[in-house]
Amino acid sequence: MNYQVDAIPALSDNYIWCIHDPESRAALIVDPGEAAPARDFLDRNGLTLEAVLLTHHHPDHTQGLGKLVGDSSVPVHGPADSRFTGITNPLREGDILTWRELSFQILAVPGHTLDHIAFNSDSPGLSRPVTLCGDALFACGCGRVFEGNFAQMRASLAKLREWPDGTLVCCGHEYTRANVAFARAVTPDDTELAEYQKKVEQLLDAGQPTVPTTLGQERRLNPFLRWDDPTVVASAETRAGEQGLDGDRVFGVIREWKDGFRG
Repeated sequence: MNYQVDAIPALSDNYIWCIHDPESRAALIVDPGEAAPARDFLDRNGLTLEAVLLTHHHPDHTQGLGKLVGDSSVPVHGPADSRFTGITNPLREGDILTWRELSFQILAVPGHTLDHIAFNSDSPGLSRPVTLCGDALFACGCGRVFEGNFAQMRASLAKLREWPDGTLVCCGHEYTRANVAFARAVTPDDTELAEYQKKVEQLLDAGQPTVPTTLGQERRLNPFLRWDDPTVVASAETRAGEQGLDGDRVFGVIREWKDGFRG
């Protein structure tokens, strides 16, 4: 029996994730930035909420928690040393979170925020491995570096990059259109990226989410996972007017470029 993984649109461009068992109807919710969409999804599918996972403290990932959980005893699993005070089970890198037949490895992925974690699982109960990565990694993008530094963020993404090609990237936002436009500025001759851009537009025109994507695709197309790809390195060196950039500097140049990109 495979657990199902579903994206629930929320707020203006957020995704709440739900992992649920079609037989027992048990569910966990990830990053409830808004209560109503999560509750509607649970009710519509006859699911019982058994756990909440939080990747980081930002309100658009946490502010729906109170209304969603209410006065129930549903546990809230999230990062230790977080600014968010509603976590009942604090987690650090190396911890293993078990929910029913699923086990999640906790990865510390600071950079976007210092408390950011990812929940990664390759449990047999899933049809594919998953990374519930919040705002660390997006389809063809990554989170802005608000609290950490570029080297820290690149090191966090390096941890995620090590997972298998088929790993589902369950990220926190529908940013793919803008991310792909930027990726094409970095690698304009990438034909696979050009085809992916067409697919993204088709999905969005049809009102469909562009995620989850897969880690294999991200390794091929996402400039923020390609700090050691000669094509991206060359683009970063041209942008910076420097040669011989190391991985941290390549990542930093690309991230700063994206921060000001208006293409």
